[in-house]
Amino acid sequence: MSKVINKKIGKATMWSSVTELMAKLVTPIVNMVLARILLPEAFGVVATMTLIISFAEVFTDAGFQKYIIQHEFKDEDELNKSTNVAFWTNLGVSFLACIIIFIFRDQIAELVGNPGLGIPISVMSLLILIHAFSSIQIARYKRDFDFKTLFFVRIGVVLTPLIVTIPIAFVLRDFWALVIGNFASQIFSAIILTFRAKWKIKFYYSFSFFKKMFSFTSWTLLESISIWLTTNIDIFIISTSLSLYYLGLYKTSISTVNACIGLVSSAIMPVLFSALSRCQNDDKQFKATYYTFQRLTSVLVLPMGIGIFLFSDFVTLILLGQNWIEASGLIGLWGLTSAFAILFSTFSSEVIRSKGKPMVSLIIQLIQIGVLAIVLHTLKNSGFETLYVAASLLRIVLIITSLSTICFMFKFNIGKIILNVAPTFLSALVMGIVGCFLLQVSHNMLLQVVWIIICIIVYFAVLIGCFPKIRREIFEIKFVKKIISKFKKKSKTSQEQENSL
Repeated sequence: MSKVINKKIGKATMWSSVTELMAKLVTPIVNMVLARILLPEAFGVVATMTLIISFAEVFTDAGFQKYIIQHEFKDEDELNKSTNVAFWTNLGVSFLACIIIFIFRDQIAELVGNPGLGIPISVMSLLILIHAFSSIQIARYKRDFDFKTLFFVRIGVVLTPLIVTIPIAFVLRDFWALVIGNFASQIFSAIILTFRAKWKIKFYYSFSFFKKMFSFTSWTLLESISIWLTTNIDIFIISTSLSLYYLGLYKTSISTVNACIGLVSSAIMPVLFSALSRCQNDDKQFKATYYTFQRLTSVLVLPMGIGIFLFSDFVTLILLGQNWIEASGLIGLWGLTSAFAILFSTFSSEVIRSKGKPMVSLIIQLIQIGVLAIVLHTLKNSGFETLYVAASLLRIVLIITSLSTICFMFKFNIGKIILNVAPTFLSALVMGIVGCFLLQVSHNMLLQVVWIIICIIVYFAVLIGCFPKIRREIFEIKFVKKIISKFKKKSKTSQEQENSL
């Protein structure tokens, strides 16, 4: 890749990392406060409405965002015209989606097992329009590696609950506080994105451009639908078989874990997709990029996942409070499986997407959907614990299918992929064994703080002491700088590093 692209990737990684760091520091604090003000039922109501809105947003985006990021345009004029067509198409479909939801609001509420939510659902559907207004603009920022602007947008969105949602929650004490907070954050995002955009919205449309884009995005749209189903099929089954209380427990617990463990992964993924897309035709650089991102991500993701599993009661009480202790088992198991899902499934998915193979991703997602739907539907009357254990463990299916696909289609070596994270896994495993022993000594809350600190020390002591290569990467160059330097190496060097794994 050129020096210009290398420089952009480096800056993008830095800003993306800072953005996610700030977001993940603030989000748990907001959740800690809201979980102590509102009951799980309030979060269950919002989870139900979000289920519907997110499904509609799959169609409104129609895959155009990925097209704008990934496609190689012949010049700036073609890029701008395609962006305008994508923007107006999204906005038009969003308007249609809002009308459909408003007309069939009561039927939709019954479909998701919560009759009586028709009016709130129709109100929240207006978020679809705001999302459509921002979606394509975000794509342009990502394509240009302008994660600095996205940093300010994300920080504003993250801080909105502190300024808007929490004060309103103290007054209303119900789900409307969460709804109003969502509107405030999305409106702020749309305003900032529009104000700082280099590309300006114009009244331009071309059906020839639309046809060209849709020929690519039709498969991407199907892939997005399948991803939505994979992500939400469990929520849909729980919403129709259990109460809003358990739906709130389930959805909020997963969101809390994702916010914690995503502190690392969420900073990496947007840049990873952009970076892989730019070097998709250079196999050596492509694989070197994958291994670098995966290895450095595993340094923090694996110990976090194992730590959340070990200290699930502590994490639940600190982040959500005593009213949520029934979700402790879910938080622990979801944290553990998330670490492996990110490193193997999510990273594999980014490879497939960046190679422009949405049909392949679609097939993988359909396999996961089929397994999830059959198993969870069979177990839907077995209780909350059985459902969340099944939903967590079934993520293994997605890991296996994703890894198998990139090894078969793109000639990745599964042995290298596993060995790439072996040092961090073994270090985290030793940490886990020490943690289990310490918990046998005492489950006292204050002592658990000490146990966690000891576990962190043990993990890094093993990692740094037993694995010289990781030690050099940690001490010689910071994580972000390490990623930048990897991109600056010649293809020959990249190949040598790959062979040495």
